This record gives sequence, structure tokens and C-alpha cells, in this order.
Amino acid sequence: MIANFNLQSSTESDGHFPFPATFVPMSRVRPFYRKKRFLLPLALILLFGGLVILYVVDTSVSPPMIRDRSPLSWQVSEPDSGLFICEGNWLKQNKYGLWELFVQGSPFERGVANGKLTKELIAFQEEAFVNRLREMIPSDSYLKFLRYFIYWFNRDLDEYLMPEFKEEIYGISFSADPRYNFIGSPYQRMLNYHSAHDIGHALQDLMLVGCTSFGVWNSMSADSSLLIGRNFDFYMGDDFARNPIVCFEKPDTGYPFAMITWGGMTGAVSGMNMAGITVTINAAKSDIPFSARTPVSLLAREILQYASSVEDAWSIAGQRETFVSESLLIGSGKENRAAIIEKSPFGLTLIQSRKDYIMCTNHYQGDLFRDDPHNSENIKNSASYYRSRRVIRLITELSPMDAPDAATLLRDQKGINGTTIGMGNEKAINQLIAHHSVMFKPGELLMWVSTPPWQLGPYICYNLSEIFHTFATLQTRMDIADSNRLIPMDQFVVSSDFQQFLLFRKQRADIRKLIETPEMPLPERSYIEDFTATNPGYFEVWSLAGDLYSSKGAYQDARIMYQKALSMEIPAWQQKEPIIRKLVDCMYNIKTAPE
Repeated sequence: MIANFNLQSSTESDGHFPFPATFVPMSRVRPFYRKKRFLLPLALILLFGGLVILYVVDTSVSPPMIRDRSPLSWQVSEPDSGLFICEGNWLKQNKYGLWELFVQGSPFERGVANGKLTKELIAFQEEAFVNRLREMIPSDSYLKFLRYFIYWFNRDLDEYLMPEFKEEIYGISFSADPRYNFIGSPYQRMLNYHSAHDIGHALQDLMLVGCTSFGVWNSMSADSSLLIGRNFDFYMGDDFARNPIVCFEKPDTGYPFAMITWGGMTGAVSGMNMAGITVTINAAKSDIPFSARTPVSLLAREILQYASSVEDAWSIAGQRETFVSESLLIGSGKENRAAIIEKSPFGLTLIQSRKDYIMCTNHYQGDLFRDDPHNSENIKNSASYYRSRRVIRLITELSPMDAPDAATLLRDQKGINGTTIGMGNEKAINQLIAHHSVMFKPGELLMWVSTPPWQLGPYICYNLSEIFHTFATLQTRMDIADSNRLIPMDQFVVSSDFQQFLLFRKQRADIRKLIETPEMPLPERSYIEDFTATNPGYFEVWSLAGDLYSSKGAYQDARIMYQKALSMEIPAWQQKEPIIRKLVDCMYNIKTAPE
């Protein structure tokens, strides 16, 4: 359903004022002002105080009422080294570095158990998030302003959450790190973090997101059954992606499900339930929102917990208001098909493929939103459409596909025709920034999850039927993954190119420091040449070299570097336009330089 809102405002241009006014001659005002001038600062103080009170009242969020708070007394034990148990819930880390979490019970019980078991992971995640914000916004004053803005923006967030989700988040909040209470109360912080993903999507120009997902079935699948793959490229720094959690949740209502998440996060971005429904979310371009609604991850979580068909997922999506545009790729093992729900704050539509495959990047494909100006701009000026063409090419080349073929697609770093576009390019399916990569065979309840680094390590397989039956209770730190279905690591990890990419990332940080420090001299030419050799097919390495030369006044060398960068495959216009502008500045400086 699409809601139409007509906003009316009173303006001076039509001869009317929004409030009645009384004319007072200035001859009467001045004597009054001289006698009562102290009233002005008093009025300002009262006004400011009133605004503060209004802000506190409007942004304060009351936690849900919990009748039985006895779970707060639960204790965590360690019956086997590295296995942590809390009242039938458990946490352990496997040999590949993935954390595996099992929680069950009522919403508050699950939240408390989750928080107690992952307390250190929650603290690490919050620290990584705050540190990343400080990197992106180094100004303390602006960070303080941003804090107040976020709380005002999210002032009604809890009104759009299901009661059970609020109870679960509240249970987790008791394990929040008190070091960050200056940001807000634990419960309010945990609520607000669930909208961070959406705000990152809304601010897509910052390149926080660039996800890819696809599904194949029938003729495009090796055994005709539905196979789904996805890369979740939500980048908030290396530390933020350091501790992914594979969470197996058995709620007291709805279906048991598995999702890939992080400390403190109860929303779903990638997951599958025991009814054979899969959900993955992909950002789309939208207006900057003015107030929060239901975070997309919590909409996806509701689908994951309560849907048993594509129609169920569609119905749930239609009942929730969201504040950003998003595509949700829904897979159904029982129906052996996948579809895409395209949702914006103003409507939704269902995309069903006439072929035996479907793919989703970061733009809308359906008739309802295809010609929307934001979507048209996104297709034209971002990497989304380019990636989608590469996905279709690989599906065609690799089909009929099995899980190893899907892994090959998700690890691909090439351009549309197999061209070299540089390691880490946003136009690549594998941008070497993924928080996680995952594949599903919902008809068999199988899920493959990537292991570090990025999606290059082995994909390990989980059988949800075994997890929720055989491994629901653990007493020893046994391996719960299906070792017979493991997909080996990408050979790129042991290549010299991979070592060069790691060197590129390190030297990129050093180069940026040199650029930001005017008093430091220009390094030897060989140093810059060594840097460009680490990732020569990537536009950014040449653009940064140009910035370094330009910052030190070497405009001729900068011009050559910028021209080289512009000859490369650049993901988006907002990355290309500054290089063009800097090249023009260099040409001007060269032309006007004294003989």
C-alpha cells in the first residue's frame, strides 16, 4: 500500500502569517528594553532549557516491561576449553575463525543468553564501530552533533519494532560495555545500532555498501534444485568484519533459523530458516530519510522467523514501513524458486524471473521503480549495473551450477569480459571487503559460510537439520560443520598478487598520511613507482599517486598520474569527477607556473 501525504504550510508570500501578530511601535519597545534588558538572556535560557527538555523527552526510549527477569542471574560456564554454555545456549569459535552461537527460548531469554555469551564480542564490535566513525568523521564537535542528530532521527524507532524484538534487544543490552554510556543508555544504543545499516545504505555515496546476490534453479542448477549465493559488502573497517557470528536461533514462536551476524545485532542480513526460506538484503538508492521506521534488517529477521513461502515474505514486507529503499532476495526450497521484493518507503513490488536464474545488485529492476530518478541515476553513475552484467555472464558460463561454481562466481574479481579492473574495485563481484559471503541450498537446508580472509578462505557447510536436532545441546567443543561438503580456499590467497594487494592496502594508508602532512617532503620516485606496482590495474593507486605529487607541487607528474587513473575502470561518477577536477587544476598550475 502506498500512502499519500499532502503537506500544507503557511507562507508570507500569500499575504498571511502562520501566527497572529500585533504591531508595537519601536518608541515603546526601546524604553521597555532598557528597563527589562535582563529579560532577553532569561528568555534565551528558558528557550534553550525548553528545547533541551523537549529533546530529552522526545528522544528518550523506555525499555519494554519484563515480568520474569530471572534470566539476568544466569551464569556462563566453560565445560570444555573454548566452549561457553549458558542455560542450554552455547558459543564457540571454530578452527577457521568463525564464531558459532546457539540461542533458544523466549525473546528476553535469548537476548540475555546472547549478551552474556558474546559480551566481549559486543564490546569489540562497538569499539570497532566507534573507531571507524572517528576515522570517517575526525571532528569531535561534528561527532557530538551527529550523536544528537541520530537520537533525534531515531526518536520513534521503538514504535516500529515488534515487541519481541525489543525484548530480545533489551536482553542483550544488559551486556553492553559501560565505556560507551556517553553515547547513550545501553538499550537505546543497541536499538540505534540496528538502524546503522539503513543509514549506511541511505548514504550510499560513501560506498559503505555494494552487495551482490543471485539464485539459480532448474536448468541453471546442477541438480535442478534452488541454489543461492551472496556477498555482503557492508564495509565499516577491517575490525568490524573481524568477528562474524553464525547464529543458530530457536525461538519459542516461528521457525528456527540461521543467520550470519555480529555482536549485538539481532537483525538479519543473510539467513535461512527450517522451512527452507532464505533472505538476503541489497541496498538501493533512495532519498536521505528524515526519521526512522522499521530497520530493514529487522524486517528481514521477521521474514526469516515467520515466513514459509515467498507469499508469506511478500505479506510481511507489505505490513512494515521502512525508511530506505532495499531489495530482498527471497528463496524458497519447497517452491524451488526465488524472487525479489523491491521495497521503498513509498511502495513495494515483487520481481519474478521468467528464466531459471535471478540476480540482484544495488539497483531496482521492476516496473514500479525502474524509471525512478534515483534508480536511473544509480544505474548510470554507480557500479551496480556493471556488476549485474558480470553476474549474468558468469551464471551463463558456469551453469549448470553447483556450490563450488557459486563460490567461483562470488570470488570473481574481473570486469565484464574478464578484463583486469584492479584488486578491490567496487565494480567487481568480489571487492575484497566482504563482511561475509554465503550460499544456500534451501531444499536440503544446507548453508555454506565463507571464512577469512574475506570470501577467500574455505566455505564451511552447516546442515540446519543437524544443528537444531543433533547439535542443539553441546557438552564438548566438537565440530558442527559438515566436513564432507567443505569448499576449499581460493588459490588467490597463496598467490603473489594477494601479497601485493595486502602491501597496497598498507602503503595506501602511508600515502594518505603523506598527502595530509604538507611539511613532509615528496618521497623518492622509486617509492611511488613501487606503490603503483602493487595494484597497477586499479584506478585508485594512480589517483593517490597523483594526489601525492600534487600536494608537493609536482604538477607535471601529478597530471600523468591522473590521466592514467582516468584510463582505468572507475566505479562511480562521484569517484571520477574529483579526478577530472584535480587534473584540470594541475593543467592550470602548469600553465600559470613561472618560467
